[in-house]
Amino acid sequence: MDDALAVDRVLVPVDGSEESLEAVEYAVAVARRYDAALHAVYVLGEEVVRAIETGAVDHEAVAEETEAFTDTVREQCAAADVPVSTAIAYGFSTRRKTTHPGSAILDTAEEIDADFLVVPREPVAGEPGEVLEKAAEYVLLYASQPVLSV
Repeated sequence: MDDALAVDRVLVPVDGSEESLEAVEYAVAVARRYDAALHAVYVLGEEVVRAIETGAVDHEAVAEETEAFTDTVREQCAAADVPVSTAIAYGFSTRRKTTHPGSAILDTAEEIDADFLVVPREPVAGEPGEVLEKAAEYVLLYASQPVLSV
């Protein structure tokens, strides 16, 4: 198969929302189509990051919660025979003004050398914990890789 687009690694940011699960489905399909690996990055939002930094919540508890969600991602990848890796990124910082969900996604894309990004769009009815709702526009504007916004 001779594709004009070479894809070895697909990045999909997740935040525990239904929209990010839908993005995972598309990312798995793209990875499978190009025989690529998938990397899911769980992006933590401002409330969670502040709670971790102030000690109001234990970072281990957050890690366990995100791990439960990324297990779902791993199961979808295993069912499609797509290699997967996962990570957690802070989508907010009290120390760096330029850190936000969009920048966390693009930084991760650069770090893992992603060839293709699948990002969830802003949900119709956003929940406070849904971190990625504003990131899609930023990623579409500044990504150097092809982006599918779903």
